[in-house]
Formats: sequence, C-alpha cells, structure tokens
Amino acid sequence: MELFIFCVVLLSFPHDSKESGDWCYEPQVNCTDSHSCKGPMEWNEVESACAGSKQSPVNIVTAKAKYNSSLKPFEFVYYSQSNTVTIKNNGHSAQITLNSSIKVSGGGLPTTYKAVQMHFHWGTSDVKEIGSEHTIDGERYPMELHIVHIKENFADLNEAIKEADGIAVLGFLYNESGSPNGNYDSLITSLSNITLEGNSTTINNFMLEKLIPSKENMAKYYRYSGSLTTPACNEAVVWTVFAEPIQLSKDQLQAFPNNLLYTNGKNMTENYRPLQRLNGRTIQTSSSCIVASSSLLAANGLFCSFLASVIIYTQFY
Repeated sequence: MELFIFCVVLLSFPHDSKESGDWCYEPQVNCTDSHSCKGPMEWNEVESACAGSKQSPVNIVTAKAKYNSSLKPFEFVYYSQSNTVTIKNNGHSAQITLNSSIKVSGGGLPTTYKAVQMHFHWGTSDVKEIGSEHTIDGERYPMELHIVHIKENFADLNEAIKEADGIAVLGFLYNESGSPNGNYDSLITSLSNITLEGNSTTINNFMLEKLIPSKENMAKYYRYSGSLTTPACNEAVVWTVFAEPIQLSKDQLQAFPNNLLYTNGKNMTENYRPLQRLNGRTIQTSSSCIVASSSLLAANGLFCSFLASVIIYTQFY
C-alpha cells in the first residue's frame, strides 16, 4: 500500500522531461506502471546525449593522471562578496542561485566564467561513503558540491551547453569531521525550510569563499572534459575536481537527506549518477606529484604534501 501511495503522489505532479517528470535517481524508481520515472541506467531514453562518449562523473585514478604544467592556481572574483542568495529544493538537490558577478579564471581555463548556481549530491542519512559523484582511486566520499559557471559572454546555460567548453564546473568532495564546520551553519539551518520540491528560502550574509577550501589548498586538482551529470547530459563541461576535501560533521552531512524530500515523499537520498566510462579521455592533474588518497600509505601522502607546498611557494613568490 505504501508503494502505491508513493506512485500516486508522484503521478499527481505535472511531468516535464527537462525537470522532475521523466528522469529521476534510483531511490525514486518505485512505480511499476508505464508512467514510472527513468532511473540513471535509463536516462538515455529521456535524453539521447546521456549515452554519449564523454559523460560524467568518472573515477579519477591518480596514478594515471597526466601532469599539466598549465594548470595553475585559479583566480576568484567576488567569491568573498557577502550577499543574500536563494536556496531551493529543485526536486533533485538543494540548489543555490549565484550572482553572475562571481567569476573564475586561470586554472588552465580558456577564458573567464561567471557563476550560475551551485548544488549538492549526497548519499544516505547514515553518511556511508556513497554520496559523491566523482571518486578518487575508487573511493567515494559522503557528499559533493558543484559550482556551475558559464563563459561570461553567454546569457544563460541554454547558450553555454551548445559549446564544448561552454560550462566550467568546480567540484568539491566532503569528508566527515569530528566537529561541525561553522561556515555552513546558515546553509544547514536553511534546509529545514526547503523540505518539499519547489520550496525556497533565502540565506543572508552568504559568502562562497567560506564554503570551500582556502586558496592555498586548492592548488591540487584534476581536469577533464565531460558532461552535465543530469539530463540532458550535455557534453559541454570543463571539469575541475579538487583533491582537498571539505570537512563537515556527521550531523551536518545528515541534514541534507534528513530535511529534503523527493516529489514522491521519500527522503532525498543517493542523488548521484553512477560512474561513467572514460572512453579514452585523459585526466590531467595540476600536481607533478601523485596526490595520495586515504587508502594509500601515509608516508606517500606526507611526501606529496611537502612537494606540493614547494610548488605553491614557487608559484606565489
């Protein structure tokens, strides 16, 4: 009976193939009739581009990443600007609309990109290591943040998706910490106000710079050409995945799946796309030293940290 109720609730909402109607994440695939939404393995039936050869996310194998000396530190414009933003439950994630005055350049990007929005992908309320979209050496993290930018000469995402490098997404992974991250207090508090799809609220004194690692800890990152990780899966993204994870407490990580609901009334869990094949693509790295993941020897990690600090010193001084 519970399954039937969920199906009825889902079908009572208007369908929109570009929004919440036809595609969904695996936990939402709980109806058995012809109107059931399409899970990640069937997204190509909703948008053919989802079966393309340059899809995202991917597993980043650090030992195979190719060092690219042109991948210098990024330049961030107005990331430290304090303003009021809107956060919304868009049916698939918690999404924050960003001011277009926020921009990013450098980092091997072909031009300057302006911010559009940011959103999150996470796992389950027990905070198992299954929430991130990208993995590093096969290791999945509890959550992942995507800050979406488009070339500054484009009006919107609809224009940007038509160009192979029209979009630049900065991806940040999260680790569970023993103590809460105070920089996330306002954001975490806002989640209880956007439980249902379409709900939105504002966050005052929002400063993007406080939510991500410090600039000196963002010198190590990975770069590859890929796609949006939701339909229409356009292959128009210059991907950057940073090696330094953001630290949140268990309670903070749990706040996302515990507060937000899918259209069908179920907790919004496991809203990430399965890994996609590289299909011959090369993943590049900004560091000439392999960045050790938590599964590698601590000694290797210390050596990499030392070498990376030398690289950062020479770059800035």
